[in-house]
Amino acid sequence: MSGHSKWSTIKHKKGAADAKRGKLFARLIRGIEAAAKTGGPDPEGNPTLATAVQKAKDASVPKDNIDRALKRAAGGLEGVDYVTLYYEGYAPGGVALYVECLTDNRNRAASDVRSAFNKNGGSLAEPGAVNYLFSRTGIIVVPRDATTEDDILIAGLDAGIEDVTIDGDVFQVQCQATDVQTVRAALEAAGIPVSSSDSTMLASTSVQITDESTARQVLRLLDALEDCDDVQNVYSNFDIPDTILEAVA
Repeated sequence: MSGHSKWSTIKHKKGAADAKRGKLFARLIRGIEAAAKTGGPDPEGNPTLATAVQKAKDASVPKDNIDRALKRAAGGLEGVDYVTLYYEGYAPGGVALYVECLTDNRNRAASDVRSAFNKNGGSLAEPGAVNYLFSRTGIIVVPRDATTEDDILIAGLDAGIEDVTIDGDVFQVQCQATDVQTVRAALEAAGIPVSSSDSTMLASTSVQITDESTARQVLRLLDALEDCDDVQNVYSNFDIPDTILEAVA
């Protein structure tokens, strides 16, 4: 989690993410529609949808776009039906990759993911090869300069906080995926600012990458996968030192 999230943060700070804002918005809207169609269009009764909507808001997706996505999912506007697919594989250095797709075209998704692996030094694996390394977890990110670990625990322990860790200049607050919105609401009610919240897949083990060349290969494959239109999320277990992440950015 930490290596991947740090890489995403660095790319954003460097401005690389700005050029892909339209693609990011489309990905987040697709996630809202899929969650609403699966569990119902009311965020109050659908924790997965509530998390997807909040994630879109955190990324500054316009409210009108979010509302239209909810209407499409509820049948009020014409939309498409998405299916969730997972692909498993390895990046250079033995890094495990778990790729989540939301697509209306299975063949296109499979072709794009396979191409990204083949062209960037990776290898696809059979189902079950790496998914056992990952578990669904809720993550709420809180700036370290805004509060303390004790205050976070006091505010959110009863709401479902399971762990608080330090990751650079932020606290990573962990909880069950279904408790993300409850924990976030408890923190914000206590005056603790939240940078973002999401349901993600955390790896139980990590692969240390200390060679800059290998790091570049891993991150090149990661970016290629995330650039595929049907890819919703790419989960990985690499751990690359901050100095190397900055250098390859």
